Parts: sequence; C-alpha cells; structure tokens
Amino acid sequence: QVQLVESGGGLVQAGGSLRLSCTTSGRTASSYAMAWFRQAPGKDREFVAAISWSGATTRYADSVKGRFTISRDNAKNTVYLQMSSLKYEDTAVYYCAGSRFRYSGSDSTDFHYWGQGTQVTVSS
Repeated sequence: QVQLVESGGGLVQAGGSLRLSCTTSGRTASSYAMAWFRQAPGKDREFVAAISWSGATTRYADSVKGRFTISRDNAKNTVYLQMSSLKYEDTAVYYCAGSRFRYSGSDSTDFHYWGQGTQVTVSS
C-alpha cells in the first residue's frame, strides 16, 4: 500500500519561509511524478506545483511562481516544497500527491495517491 506523509507545516508570518516534505513508502517514488496541491477554507483544492520523475521538469501555478520551488530527492523517496515570501492567501492545507506515471499534468485527476495534508498558516 502506498503512503504519502507530509510534514513541515506550521504558523509563519507574512514574508517568511517554510519547507514542506513528503515522504513516500510502499513503493519506489523515484519513477513517478509528484505534486503539491492546497485547499483553503471554503475553496476547492488547487494545484500548486508538480515535478517529473527525474526532477528535470517542473511546473507551477501562476500564484506561486517565483516564490515556491518543488524539488525531490529520489534516494530518500522525498519531495519538497520550499515556500518563500509567503502571503496570507497561501494559508491552506497542503497535500502531497503521487502519480502512476513519470510525467503528469496539473489536474488532481492526474494523481492517484494522496497524503493527509499539513496545515500552513500565514499571519498578516
């Protein structure tokens, strides 16, 4: 059974930084695309960033481009989301997602495995 476990969320002031981690167990994550999504209260889940199996290809939502960086360490089966210049509107539960394929799009239907989420709260 595939399990994704997020960590690194918390409370941070606007303008600050956080790094989220997602560790996969139950399969070798290095052959599959991974992504981060987020869901704010009262809103739909939205795409944040995705990375291909090798890490060579990344894509970002316009709202986080230039502020967030997705990366992966396949030796550790871990994907990261470095978040900088955080804004109040970045407050959300952040979810790690895994695909069954090496490359993915940015729709939630492209991903087959999901973590439980980690809360990120940005104070203004």
